[in-house]
Amino acid sequence: MLPAAVLFDFDGILVDTEWAIYQAWLRTFQRHGHDLPLSLYTRCIGSDFDAWSPKLHLEDLTKLGFDWVELDAVRQVEIRAELEEEGPIDGVLELLGAIKAREIPQSVVSSSSHGWVDGWLEKLGLRDYFTEVICKGDAPRIKPAPDLYLAAARRLGVEPGDCLVVEDSHNGLLAAHAAGMRTWIVPNRVTAGSDFSLAEKVVGNFQKFREELLGN
Repeated sequence: MLPAAVLFDFDGILVDTEWAIYQAWLRTFQRHGHDLPLSLYTRCIGSDFDAWSPKLHLEDLTKLGFDWVELDAVRQVEIRAELEEEGPIDGVLELLGAIKAREIPQSVVSSSSHGWVDGWLEKLGLRDYFTEVICKGDAPRIKPAPDLYLAAARRLGVEPGDCLVVEDSHNGLLAAHAAGMRTWIVPNRVTAGSDFSLAEKVVGNFQKFREELLGN
């Protein structure tokens, strides 16, 4: 049975931003003589630093304080430079087009800011695929709380249980599960080792996702 709406996470699902962000954080740690294993870093993927903070972790490791305003600015420059030529993840455009052709409403639901998400959607020509874009600030709490996903369902006028969520992170999965929504996971190289035991399915790529969801 097809869902009443499909709700997509953004980072790591529509665009492979997660690797560049992780690499920038890893370089920050390495400059101060420490590693940042993915098993630790993924605790904050899909959420914010209330879930787990690399800033606090580096301060604990080094016993130092840092000018995070300056370091954040440097990291953002590195991330944007690395992502300058980045496009949608393979198979995403075909999936979005196939869902739209079935007249199933689609929404982006992200813990990132509108400035980040909207800018990417416009840059890559993806905005018209989505009826709604729900981001940090559009609900009281971000993932792993269910608020953003519930807000998307309300705006689309559909029941949470009739939605299908497309996620790549453990925190995103927790949010969708708490909202009472089906969740299919498409892991990436940052999140592949995460716990996805609550997901309905884990699908390797978007071509397979399209085939399993729509049969084409």
